[in-house]
Amino acid sequence: MSTSNADFMDVAIEMARAAMAMPNRRPFAAVVVRDGEIIGRGVNSVAERSDPTAHGEVEAIRDACSRVGTSLAGCDLYTTCEPCIMCVATAELAGISRIFYAASFAGAGEALAPLWPDFVTRYTAVRTHVCQPFDQRPTAIQIEAEPATAILRDWAQQMAAASRSGG
Repeated sequence: MSTSNADFMDVAIEMARAAMAMPNRRPFAAVVVRDGEIIGRGVNSVAERSDPTAHGEVEAIRDACSRVGTSLAGCDLYTTCEPCIMCVATAELAGISRIFYAASFAGAGEALAPLWPDFVTRYTAVRTHVCQPFDQRPTAIQIEAEPATAILRDWAQQMAAASRSGG
């Protein structure tokens, strides 16, 4: 039996619908798919876990990685809402190949206006801020670069030596 993109999105949408009945859950959900099989599921748990990174997409990626390892190369992410920049970056770092999304930011913003009237403005501002070169942000202040870089250099040399010796 072949499963279509719409079928995987329907799973995420049903997860979002079910989340509305759970305390401290928000109706944003995602699934990670590899070779036609769901390997990760996630629902927004930000309020439940007091964790601003617990978006549905990140939770689905965490679930998939706990099952198959940190490389999700060749996987697709299906999410009920256009992902924020944190979720996009997480998907990129995990190697997700494609992101399918349902509601756009504009559509979500219109739907969420009674609860979060600044939804689109807030997430657009975050995108703009995060996409600035890091060293040009007034809030980014580099200190103690050499000792931290030395630790990374030492670790890389140890790992490379262990790799060469087969250990």
